[in-house]
Amino acid sequence: QVQLVESGGGLVQPGGSLTLSCAFSGLSVTSYAMAWYRQAPGKERELVARIRTDSSTYYADSVKGRFTISRDKAKSTVYLQMNSLKPEDTAVYYCNDRTAGGRDSWGRGTQVTVSS
Repeated sequence: QVQLVESGGGLVQPGGSLTLSCAFSGLSVTSYAMAWYRQAPGKERELVARIRTDSSTYYADSVKGRFTISRDKAKSTVYLQMNSLKPEDTAVYYCNDRTAGGRDSWGRGTQVTVSS
């Protein structure tokens, strides 16, 4: 059974930085990508960044150049380094695992609030 546990959220001022962590376990052998999504109040959940098993990455245009996704296999953790944070980055951030068959697993989320 896949387990994903996010941590590292909090309150930060505009222009600040945060690093989110996602500790994972029980991944299927067919897992091929891990990702960070976010959902702001009243909005749909959106893909922020993804890293595949071949280490290729994808970023949403809104975070490109500011956020970095990485994976430490030894620590079974995926990170999202977020720099130059803006108020519009405020959301609940979710860790996601997707298998080659398209099955998604989700963490419970961690709140990020960017405000002065």
